[in-house]
Amino acid sequence: MKSLALLSILSLFVFGCKSNSSEVAKTTSKEQPFVWEAANVYFMLTDRFHNGNKENDVVYDRTNEPAKLRGFMGGDMAGITQKIKEGYFDDLGINAIWFSPVLEQIHDSTDEGTGNTYAFHGYWTKDWTNFDANFGTATDFKELVDTAHEHGIRILMDVVMNHTGPVTEKDPVWDNNWVRTEPSCSYQNYATAVDCTLVENLPDVLTNREEASELPSPLVAKWKAEGRYEQETKELDEFFQKTGLARSPKNYIIKWLTDYVREYGVDGYRVDTVKHVEEAAWNALNKQAKIAFAEWKTANPEAVLDANEFFMLGELYGYGIESKRFYDFGDKKVDYYANGFDNLINFQFKYDAQKDYESIFSKYDSILQNELKGKSVMNYISSHDDGEPFDQDRTKTFEAATKLLLTPGISQIYYGDETKRSLRIEGTNGDATLRSFMNWSAINTLETKELLTHWQKLGTFRKAHPAIGAGAHKMLSNSPYVFSRTYKKDNVVVGLDLPKGKKEITVSNLFENGSTVTDHYSGKTATVENGKVTIDSEFSIVLLHL
Repeated sequence: MKSLALLSILSLFVFGCKSNSSEVAKTTSKEQPFVWEAANVYFMLTDRFHNGNKENDVVYDRTNEPAKLRGFMGGDMAGITQKIKEGYFDDLGINAIWFSPVLEQIHDSTDEGTGNTYAFHGYWTKDWTNFDANFGTATDFKELVDTAHEHGIRILMDVVMNHTGPVTEKDPVWDNNWVRTEPSCSYQNYATAVDCTLVENLPDVLTNREEASELPSPLVAKWKAEGRYEQETKELDEFFQKTGLARSPKNYIIKWLTDYVREYGVDGYRVDTVKHVEEAAWNALNKQAKIAFAEWKTANPEAVLDANEFFMLGELYGYGIESKRFYDFGDKKVDYYANGFDNLINFQFKYDAQKDYESIFSKYDSILQNELKGKSVMNYISSHDDGEPFDQDRTKTFEAATKLLLTPGISQIYYGDETKRSLRIEGTNGDATLRSFMNWSAINTLETKELLTHWQKLGTFRKAHPAIGAGAHKMLSNSPYVFSRTYKKDNVVVGLDLPKGKKEITVSNLFENGSTVTDHYSGKTATVENGKVTIDSEFSIVLLHL
């Protein structure tokens, strides 16, 4: 609670008379409707964010000694919910949260060459119908989703269709009418990226199989031991009778995944390993998820946030915005935007972020307003599996925030970007260095407070103005650097690298002469005269809006 108190004091000091979190959320939802293409998404590894319930820290006899940062560390769904209630995400301007998968994982540990590892990351599924006790319960999941919605925050559920978890003594391989265990992918063409296992000992689900398959015997045995077999098979019978779909592996998983939409109101999916699954499977998942979302809205009219349809974000590893609509396998190009996806993660941003502001902004505007019109990309500076993030040493933290949160497209904040959480942890192997526990105690330091405040100001501005992520970009002045963004009735003007103190900013015809504008960054106001305003502040950034 000390961190929360300090944050509250800091917010009052920095923002003065700014609207509180709920008022910002209300403004965004009523005056400027939520737009997925402009979302400000926060992504965390559930296990590494915040421990809200210490009673679930050790379960399933997961007691083998893991390699450094490769075991469960206590973060859970209750911890995320607690931070939502505290207003942490409201203060950051977050309107969508993506947390790593929370379904039941393999119970044992395994070594893929980087040390003994448990499935703390959530990508080694054992049972798609159940929550992993380390992360929490169905009740915890419902409270997380409901609490997020109360704060105007959408939920992106991280889902995996490509593979089960590794095979261990406690986690037997599924039947051969469900998975393949070889060959490993060599990535020479489409077939060697799809009809194969990602890595050794990671069984690949036969998502291309159209014939009916019996339930995998290890899952049947598990359900019977838990007393759930009759109920689960009854629900499956009802689903397949209702949809007319074949009882193929992919359709079983589609049923299981869409249950979380139908029952809890999940707003969208972040889909793992997109290029390793046939496009037909993604189209089928998208169709059933939209149906499930519509059914949830009908059943829960009082909880509906807006008229947006279900949203699908894809992790197409290696995709960059310059590829526009197509991903090239070498022998085949695939348009995943035409096969179930509204947005793809942009693995290219970390390179573009090394350029100047206008080079980044104009390039992204050109593509998003043309070839990707109606779609978008998600930009990030660091992530859980990118070993070469932008600013890995955290020496350009303010610049990273400014570029990420003001670039057209969706912004993805990876937990700790805003608090300078280290991405270089001594003694780790592989991606574990990117996955340390959230550095909550750092918020007590002056340096982190100043950085967090910068993220908060930019984030709340982005949240309140969809023009930032979805609007048309136009440079108004090269020196000093000033640009505008326009989206429907939302107009903003931004100045960067300005002199501290008194500064004159061109607003062109975006705001009428005589109108009063507010600088969101400093809280100062000014009157437009002859297409210009003068702001006297101690900052080099100006974020103008009516």
